[in-house]
Amino acid sequence: MSNTPLHYQSLTEVSDRIHRQELSSSEVTLALLERIDALDNSLHAYSALMRESALTTARTADKEISAGNIRSPLHGVPIAVKDLCRTQGVRTRAGMPLLNNYIPDYDSTVVARLQHAGAVILGKLELTEGAFAFHHPDVTTPVNPWNPTLWAGASSSGSGVATAAGLCYGSLGSDTGGSIRFPSLACGVTGLKPTWGRVSRYGVFMLSDTLDHLGPMTRSAEDAAVILNVIAGKDDQDHHTTLDPVPDYKKELSHSIAGLRIGWDETYCSVDVDPVVTTEIKNALKVLEQAGAEVMEVNIPDTSEVIANWAVLCAAETAVAHEETYPSRADAYGPELAGFIDSGIQATSLDVARANICRNHWRGTLSRLFQRVDMLIAPAIPFATPPESTIRKLAAEDEGLEKLTRYTAPFDFSGSPTISVPCGLGAENVPFGFQLIGRDLDEGLLLRGAHTYQQHTNWHKIHPNL
Repeated sequence: MSNTPLHYQSLTEVSDRIHRQELSSSEVTLALLERIDALDNSLHAYSALMRESALTTARTADKEISAGNIRSPLHGVPIAVKDLCRTQGVRTRAGMPLLNNYIPDYDSTVVARLQHAGAVILGKLELTEGAFAFHHPDVTTPVNPWNPTLWAGASSSGSGVATAAGLCYGSLGSDTGGSIRFPSLACGVTGLKPTWGRVSRYGVFMLSDTLDHLGPMTRSAEDAAVILNVIAGKDDQDHHTTLDPVPDYKKELSHSIAGLRIGWDETYCSVDVDPVVTTEIKNALKVLEQAGAEVMEVNIPDTSEVIANWAVLCAAETAVAHEETYPSRADAYGPELAGFIDSGIQATSLDVARANICRNHWRGTLSRLFQRVDMLIAPAIPFATPPESTIRKLAAEDEGLEKLTRYTAPFDFSGSPTISVPCGLGAENVPFGFQLIGRDLDEGLLLRGAHTYQQHTNWHKIHPNL
């Protein structure tokens, strides 16, 4: 039996114990609800708890499992979802007080798929306003469980905090410019941004229609594989979803990474990058190389134009997403989101056309790069996880948003799958991480690379002392 406390055991470990009936879903769910009651008044990860429905779902799961009817590896396992995924009968406000009284009458596809798989949804997790950069002034910012002075990431901050703090066994986040990878890195968890179109966004509040991605945030690559298998795949409600069949991601983890080609651009990963970040990535590369991967030097071209055009397109699409309430309800918006929408309204048709042309060039550049290598390795942010105050100062600088999203936004622009992996813990409990970037629909390969790294290291098994 594991010596790890129940709340910090992996999703797959708890799933196995529940399905062997060594534990009941009801007792695990109650234990996590009690932990949320004890800790979340200070961590502020949850926007809304679904206590009664969670306990009802857990009791149903226990009966079904006892009868030998196991729906999926998630059956009976307590998880949580970012509060931009519509959930029938449960307030869904997308980090916006404007939506405090909005109660959807239907489920988003990802919520419906989690429920069909028998997962116990504990509640809705807090996020920045409209999934943009900062929380609304009237919303309490989630607190990093490693160090309360540190940034908890944006916008899936609640997902990162809850997963790292043992307030759920995994969660859903969204990523438009880095919002799965930022909180995953900042909170020391594993976050997967699938290929654009791999996971349905039906019923999910949009920030940017052609840039938004949904994916799992967990404490290991193996756990991420389990959640992705449930939420991925074609959805007739979202015609952007790819028609390609969904592989067995967990099964793919058993394959070796021998011969896997990892692209490494030392200039890209070191110029204007905190040296300790570069060192941690080099250490991770050594682990992967020792496990059989081949490290290949590549040249990643300057992405400054890509990031600038991502910002133009994102702002314009955000303006479209909010046109029913902005500027008519501008008084209900925080200054950062309002300012971003204003910039989108001011974008011209030529600006948007240039952005789309740049996007196509960038996708072509990556497709050629991926003919030489199977994946790329890079930082997620160019510095160690900073205090929240540092992020606010950076955002106020000219091109501050571009500096922050330097390693994340380009791969939202291309729609490429990426995974953020914890790889260290510095002084004052500052988490470090790296990201792997792959070809479209190559999530299985990224998960395999991350899983192999985690089979040879223990960073994903180190938890906040709460």
